[in-house]
Formats: sequence, C-alpha cells, structure tokens
Amino acid sequence: MQVNLRIRRFNPEKDSKAYWGEFNLNDVDPTDTVLDVLNRVKWEIDGTLSLRRSCAHGVCGSDALRINGSNALACKTLVKRLGSGDSVKIQVEPILGLPVIKDLIVDMEPFMAHYREVLPYFINDSEPPENGRERLQSQEDRMRFDDTTKCILCACCTSSCPSFWANGQYVGPAAIVQAHRFIFDSRDEGAEERLAVVGDAFGVWRCRTNFNCTSACPRDIEVTEAIAQVKKVLTTGEI
Repeated sequence: MQVNLRIRRFNPEKDSKAYWGEFNLNDVDPTDTVLDVLNRVKWEIDGTLSLRRSCAHGVCGSDALRINGSNALACKTLVKRLGSGDSVKIQVEPILGLPVIKDLIVDMEPFMAHYREVLPYFINDSEPPENGRERLQSQEDRMRFDDTTKCILCACCTSSCPSFWANGQYVGPAAIVQAHRFIFDSRDEGAEERLAVVGDAFGVWRCRTNFNCTSACPRDIEVTEAIAQVKKVLTTGEI
C-alpha cells in the first residue's frame, strides 16, 4: 500500500508560519499505525520531524494528534481505517487549542494547569480505619466513577471542544472527568472544593453538549455523560 502523508510543519526558529510537508511512502502495511508511518518519516526521510510518542500501546496518551480532521492517538489508528485500495491519503496536524512548540508537539501546560485546578488526588483527613485497614467501599459505589478512572490525560477530548477553542480559560472536558472521578468517590472528602472549581463561569456550564469530547476519547469514556452528572450535582446539591 502507498501512503501520501501530509504533515503540518512548523519550526519557530526559522518559520514565520506553519506549512504542509508531503511524503510518499511505499510498502506500507494496512495494519501499520499512523505512528508507524510517522516514525518511518522521522527515521528514514526527515530526522527534523518532531512529535511526541512513548509507549505506542494507547496507555501513555502522548501521541494525541489530529488525524484526517479528527482527534485520535497515532498509535491506535490503523492505516486501513483511513482509506482503502492501493493508495491512502493521511493528513496529520497537532491537536487544536494549545500552542504549537514545533511540528506536531504542543505545549501541554495550559491543559495540565486546568487538570491541577480540580485537585485530582484523594482527599480524606479523617482517621483511617482501625488495624491499618484500607478505606473500603461497595462495588455499587465504585461503579459510580469507574468510567472516569480510565482517563490517560491525552487531551483528545479537551482539544476537540469548540468551547475550549473559543476560550482557553474553560477547564475543559478532561479536567471535569478528573473532578468527576473524585466527586463521586464515596471515600473522598474534597467534593466541595472541586465543585467550586467546575461550577464557576469557566467550568461545566461552558459545555455545549456537542459530544465532540466523547467521540474523541480513545478510552471510550462517556465524557459528556460525566459532565452532565456533575451539572446535576451542582443543580441539586446531591451527590
């Protein structure tokens, strides 16, 4: 299979604006991933290409990109899913809404700053159970936030959100997912502080429920549903 690969390129040291680089690759296996194709470009054709990648197994979330117009992990996107026949066209860009550092690498700090705002860690200052046992909870209580524990902080959801594109002060879907994970944990005592963050002008009410985030999530998290559940808590006062 032949792949015509268009990559959004930008080197701040010499480029005044971004441009498209085009590469034609032969003998691409249909089961190769977009990350495999990008690695071929970097290793065999142009070593100046810059991109993030690590585990290559959809766990680290570092290779989130805009592929043929939709957010996805490069390591989980097979070439055969992007076209059929002997020739496939693939267009790769950095995810939107975050500053581009170089080529396909964006500055994740604004994203991570919103993540930190929601206090994404266990808060419980009460005395632990006797005999040093862990804090237990029922399977039913665990299921309430099971889905949102799957987040790998790839930013696919947040960078696919029009509300985030419009105003980067919006905490974004990923931060709300992280808040949800702890708000609905029966062992945690920090819900009030988190609800104050996600309930302000740049919190959940900025969500316009267009489901871009849910479609973009490589972990199949029901992101829009999680946001709706947080909205309900803010409206009713009941967790």
